[in-house]
Amino acid sequence: MKQLTIISHTEHYIKTDGQLVGFGATVTEINQLLEVFDKIVHVAVLHHDSPPESALPYQSDAIRFVAVPAVGGKRFSDKFKVILKAPKILRTIRHSLKGSTHFQFRAPTGMGVYVIPYFMFFCSKSGWFKYAGNWKQEQAPLAYRFQKWLLKQQNRKVTINGQWADQPDQCVSFENPCLTEQELQEGLLVRREKQKPEMGISLCFVGRLETAKGFYLFLESLNALSEGFKGLINTVHIVGEMKDDFSKNSLAVLGVSLNYHGTLPRYELHDIYKQCHFIVLPSKSEGFPKVISEALNFGCVPVVSDVSAIGQYIKDGEQGILIQELTQACLVSKLEACLRMNVKRFTDLIAQDESFYHQFSYMHYNQRILKDVLT
Repeated sequence: MKQLTIISHTEHYIKTDGQLVGFGATVTEINQLLEVFDKIVHVAVLHHDSPPESALPYQSDAIRFVAVPAVGGKRFSDKFKVILKAPKILRTIRHSLKGSTHFQFRAPTGMGVYVIPYFMFFCSKSGWFKYAGNWKQEQAPLAYRFQKWLLKQQNRKVTINGQWADQPDQCVSFENPCLTEQELQEGLLVRREKQKPEMGISLCFVGRLETAKGFYLFLESLNALSEGFKGLINTVHIVGEMKDDFSKNSLAVLGVSLNYHGTLPRYELHDIYKQCHFIVLPSKSEGFPKVISEALNFGCVPVVSDVSAIGQYIKDGEQGILIQELTQACLVSKLEACLRMNVKRFTDLIAQDESFYHQFSYMHYNQRILKDVLT
């Protein structure tokens, strides 16, 4: 029997009816890993506030959740708690590893500064590290740089976003999975029927509403469009949690209809992609966000910053539109190009070979885990 212990900083919550739910994207990925492992133990953080609408429950009793304290943050006191809670977190991890044949640690995260050394020097079990962030991030936080350095010094497999000329032998390039087989089939039907209208074009932004994700730049650029281009837009759908100084009152662009949804369950987010023609994500740093391939699957063309591994999958003018410079002038020009794009060009962008979408499926991910990680 194969049993996996996963250690991560994934947020979990208890609903008012007592049901445990966690960050939807990670929970879905772990549900799918039961195709590879018989049992899974997930060691992650438990919050005591209300869960977002995007949070999901585990789909099997073969997955067991083990809580560790929620640590980390921007303040010095928050960072100090990461170290202060280290003994308790390490004891919980050591206990949760009993009976497991494999482990996975999801980095980078604050506790990685001592959890990675624990696995390097005090754990003999088979396992791997998933580095979900930007492997080539410039000016990364010190803790992230330290974790990346540690992962380069050890011999276990590390799955990373993108392919890089200088990556160590133990670093294996992996796609970020986000699609079930049913969603792939549903996406195929949507793409076959989807057309770009001359007017009434819908855009979306999906992610945390914060400056680092480019949300303020997006609003600025929408506002800078001429009245003629604004008139081509039907609705701009905004999905995500409010961060920084954003509020509902600040979500306004003269001459453009904005629809803020907050966080959404997975199936409702997919409905947004089906309605929209372009997803705009001008973020400063990413690994490869799942929302890009999810949107692509439902015929929503990505307009995304050319950072980290994104440009390795989204070629400008082939699978989407790349924003080479994160400036208002550049993004305005990209938005104008989208709004005046003819129907044939739009159809060509969403009509990729089926293998392109399949590489982001959970089935493909699990096959790669078996072939390239567990062997």
